[in-house]
Amino acid sequence: MFEDLRDLYQDVILRHGRTPTHGRRLTVFDAEAKGDNPMCGDRVTVFLRHEAGHIAELGFEARGCTISIASADLMAEAVTGLAPQAALTLGDSFAHLARTGTSDAAGLDLLRPLAGVFAYPSRVKCATLPWAALRAALSDQGVASSE
Repeated sequence: MFEDLRDLYQDVILRHGRTPTHGRRLTVFDAEAKGDNPMCGDRVTVFLRHEAGHIAELGFEARGCTISIASADLMAEAVTGLAPQAALTLGDSFAHLARTGTSDAAGLDLLRPLAGVFAYPSRVKCATLPWAALRAALSDQGVASSE
């Protein structure tokens, strides 16, 4: 059963990394931020559109590894509809999941395929880079680094 679950997670990561649903610059957005991981060359720009105190839409442009792009795409799905503070809390929970491989925090179902990165410390930064950019966009900092 564990092998089946790992294969399923691998398929989810590959699908989102190769053909991301949210991989586009939004035509209308309220905030944007860039993330850069100079150690591996991953770069991401996150575009947010707010509506009625919630994240109405998130798009991104990315250049990097499959894990980084898949993480950005899954993040977009997970945070759309959330209030900014809830998105930040989810980001903290995801960072814990990426670093440890486990978490019982709510809202992580979509993101669980990335839990396996904890076994590869250099890949944790790839998975968390889009979340750092999201945090920067929500705080109007505009630039984030995974270091």
